Amino acid sequence: MTVFRWIIGVLAALMAAGMVLSFVIGIVAANDIWMGRARRSLHWLWLALLLWFNVEVWGRVGWTLIHWKG
Repeated sequence: MTVFRWIIGVLAALMAAGMVLSFVIGIVAANDIWMGRARRSLHWLWLALLLWFNVEVWGRVGWTLIHWKG
């Protein structure tokens, strides 16, 4: 799981940096294309974070079911 956390963390950081950069370029240049790219990057960032959360929760559920002593 640690490798998965690092991969998601690095991807999320890259997407966040791309979103901020696109947003700044969109504001400075007053260009709607860059604002759309910033919005799309934000959506991909949310998708990555929700994937991480889902894998964490269901991974713990699976681990609990496999190691159940009942």
